[in-house]
Amino acid sequence: MTADDANHSTLLPAQAMAGRDDPVDRILATAYELFSRRGIRDVGTNELISRSGVAKATFYRHFPSKDALVLAFLALRDQVWTVDLIVSEARRRGSTPEERLLAIFDVFGDWFHRDDFEACTFINVLLEMGPDHPLGKASIGYLSRIRGHIEALAEEAGLNRTEEFARSWHILMKGSIISATEGDFLASKRAQQMAGWLIEHHRN
Repeated sequence: MTADDANHSTLLPAQAMAGRDDPVDRILATAYELFSRRGIRDVGTNELISRSGVAKATFYRHFPSKDALVLAFLALRDQVWTVDLIVSEARRRGSTPEERLLAIFDVFGDWFHRDDFEACTFINVLLEMGPDHPLGKASIGYLSRIRGHIEALAEEAGLNRTEEFARSWHILMKGSIISATEGDFLASKRAQQMAGWLIEHHRN
């Protein structure tokens, strides 16, 4: 997958859903684009309504509160980013479970070089809203789901202490995202090297 392909994958909702007649699709496409790039608090309900081209009554009929829309956005982000982009593409690139694990950082490398690289939505929302807020708790849940995907790959690879492995691997993922946000575009390669050492550690 090229960097252009990665860009298309993460922007698919905004591109494919915005032109549909269904108002829910248009609202979600607008929310996906705005929340991904600007965060939650910076985007107001009036802007969401205006940009999605729906009536206020229609908006509130489907999403009684802004938080309800954010929860729907997080679920969509989990499918588009975690499942369709990261997990599915890593599985496609690798021919063995270990190669698939390491391929996660190759996918990250493409993502980090996108002009509109937006970092991790779940981390962003968690930091913005806090761990005790319902949206923060939802983000923690989606981060846990990422670890679940990693643990499944670790089990397929026959590694030991797979839950511990998944938590350590997730630290590498999150750390590389933060480093890329700081401007280190080799962050994925650095993390991938450490990931190889982690795999060796969990073979014993």
